[in-house]
Amino acid sequence: MARNLLSLNDLTADEISAILKRAAEMKAARAETSANGALTGKSVGLIFNKPSMRTLVSFRVGVYELGGHAVHLPETHTQFGSSREPISHAARVLSRYLHMLVVRTFAQSEIEEWAKYADIPVINALTDQFHPCQVLSDMLTVVEHKGGLKDRVIAWVGDGNNMANSWINAAALMGFALRLAVPKGYEPDPLVVKAAQNRKADIVVTHDPVEAVKGSDIIYTDVWASMGQESEAKTRAEIFKPYQVNSALTAHAPEAVILHCLPAHLGEEITEDVVESPRSAVFDQAENRLHAQKALMEFLITG
Repeated sequence: MARNLLSLNDLTADEISAILKRAAEMKAARAETSANGALTGKSVGLIFNKPSMRTLVSFRVGVYELGGHAVHLPETHTQFGSSREPISHAARVLSRYLHMLVVRTFAQSEIEEWAKYADIPVINALTDQFHPCQVLSDMLTVVEHKGGLKDRVIAWVGDGNNMANSWINAAALMGFALRLAVPKGYEPDPLVVKAAQNRKADIVVTHDPVEAVKGSDIIYTDVWASMGQESEAKTRAEIFKPYQVNSALTAHAPEAVILHCLPAHLGEEITEDVVESPRSAVFDQAENRLHAQKALMEFLITG
């Protein structure tokens, strides 16, 4: 049965460590040819029901650099799950053409359906509940800038969204401390939090951004209104104002590195001076999508 990445919980701590190590090797040796890459002679389908720049480009380039061929399947060409073709059919058909599927969509149940019917690896390139590929690349960035994950304190400031959920999974797996500051009513998925706490994860959810940031090694934020929440943007902008990552907040953790998964709404969840400061690693973080995903694809295709 094919290995999938539907959330970080599909990997063990040792596997994540191995993927991060391999990603660092690939980053250092990127100039080498991909003639003998893990995807040589193989094709990877990219199903994108949500728009993207970083995810789409990093996966397409990653497939190419591993020697493979990327087949982009935008929603306008497919309409999977609609009256045109059920996922249960499409997954079995595409499994006979392709060697791997990368799916970026809305409901987590949808990507689980792809995995149920496909007999090739399926990678979650973002759902409303989880974004595991982003957090893999983020962890690589933490290792680069802080020397490792052990004994680190990660501060999440903002919405309890799919990124927050994935960081909670990561904390439970990798053993670092996670402090999440979110407005009341915008907490991360309670089932995800409970599952992590049952694994003795060091996780604190607070409504005070200063409390979360103090003593942290990493300060992380994301947009206040994700794709599909555009109608809530004005309301959220008012509620989330106290959670802006700015110079006043980051002063409470003077050694912390600043991360944002981009694109950023400058002047909303984060200020431009913080993004452009020497403490910011947002562009290293964006680059690392490529390397972490290459290592992940190699792992899933070769076992």
